[in-house]
Amino acid sequence: MLNDSNGIAASGGIENSHVAVIGGGISGLAMAYWLTQSGARVTLYEASNQLGGLGTFFQYRNVSLEKFYHCMLPSDKHLLSLLQETDLLDEIYWKDTSFGFMKKGQLYGLNTPVELLRFSPLSLIDRFRVGFTGLWGSICSSQGLDDVTCVEWLSRLSGKRAFETFWKPMLQAKFGDRYHEVPALWFWTRFNREKGGNKKECKGYIHGGYRRIVDTLANFIQAQGGTIKLETAIEKLDLNEKEQLVVHTSQSETNIFDRIVITTPIAFLEKALTNNKLAERCPKIDNTIDMQGVVNAVIMLRRGFTKHYWVAAIDEDIPFQGIVESTTLLEKSDTGGVHLIYLMNYVHRTEPLFGKSEDEILDGYITGLKKLFPDLQDDDIVDRYLFRAPYVEPLYTTGYQKRKPPTELIAGKLYLATTAQVYPDVTSWNGSIGLARKVFDQILNKKNLNPERVGSFEHVKEAKTASPPLTN
Repeated sequence: MLNDSNGIAASGGIENSHVAVIGGGISGLAMAYWLTQSGARVTLYEASNQLGGLGTFFQYRNVSLEKFYHCMLPSDKHLLSLLQETDLLDEIYWKDTSFGFMKKGQLYGLNTPVELLRFSPLSLIDRFRVGFTGLWGSICSSQGLDDVTCVEWLSRLSGKRAFETFWKPMLQAKFGDRYHEVPALWFWTRFNREKGGNKKECKGYIHGGYRRIVDTLANFIQAQGGTIKLETAIEKLDLNEKEQLVVHTSQSETNIFDRIVITTPIAFLEKALTNNKLAERCPKIDNTIDMQGVVNAVIMLRRGFTKHYWVAAIDEDIPFQGIVESTTLLEKSDTGGVHLIYLMNYVHRTEPLFGKSEDEILDGYITGLKKLFPDLQDDDIVDRYLFRAPYVEPLYTTGYQKRKPPTELIAGKLYLATTAQVYPDVTSWNGSIGLARKVFDQILNKKNLNPERVGSFEHVKEAKTASPPLTN
């Protein structure tokens, strides 16, 4: 089979092409998996000692737990398609879940029209308007929503009072003082992913945790001839005198590749492509794109507190903004036998909280948890852990679709598949896999970028609704 000058086989494949994939998160793993399947020689570089990105894990008792909470939805067609390809789809179990809202120590369920009508922090007319906002958000077109802010759109639909009481605190919890810049399209895609046309909220998890997905992909990559290099940061990317792509690593290695796919946070580009030949060939990337971080506690308890999977905690004296009570979804076999909750605080990496000591943050989180649940005793707390991530989600502004970086930086050579490009899809494993597939199709020179590869996965909910035994 003859290859053209770019190393792409005449049939449109990439057989025998040497490709570097930079970043071992889910985008990099999915990309390396598809590339090796297509016959490419792949080297995957990961700076840390663990694959998975925001899906990294830690060992607790006899299980692996995610450092940052994860779940999947029936509408996650890209993620579920990949799990189907890797024979993991039947290992997912599904449960109906619910959402709660805490204000001034009072917990409200907000999952049905009746619960919304009982939501006393809003006036009766405002409750109806919030309900109308949810209904309209599920049926309206997304056209034009990238150019209007959430503040404008939600205030117009729900009213200013309802926005201030209900929507604004949740936007602030996610984006801090940049909430007023976030486009309405962010809300629209997030809302429709959560609901996905379902009357009931439903979420899924995989037996053995997300580590099982990571390990399965890594095993496939290596079995198909790919190389995975952990604890190998990339110092610089460049072109040599023969116009070949060159990768310089922290291990003092210099390697030549036919193609490079970058899946790390967008900030990597500034370091790796500075004042060199490759940088001159790349299109100018908007350097004002910034990312929000998270400071996340994982608390192991002897008992649970609510029936809800996710609870918004918006009072100003509470040092976190959300409670994910994972035990409402996860089986005890996947939690080490404890009640598992995640307390998250989305905060910029430059904020003082991000740099505080682990014990200081955890002590503050526990104090806040006791304010919300006064019957919580020290003896109820079995263990506690803290994890931070500086780059979680872009701080969006209106018109972001026009600002986000291109996926092909140099035709046939250099590609970009980062969290900063997932929008308008929701920043999630599903969104990242969908973006990775789009870039993979570009590498194969396919005309139909990011096709609808799979249909509905509604059937998987029916097959796995509780805790079926593992199947090999």
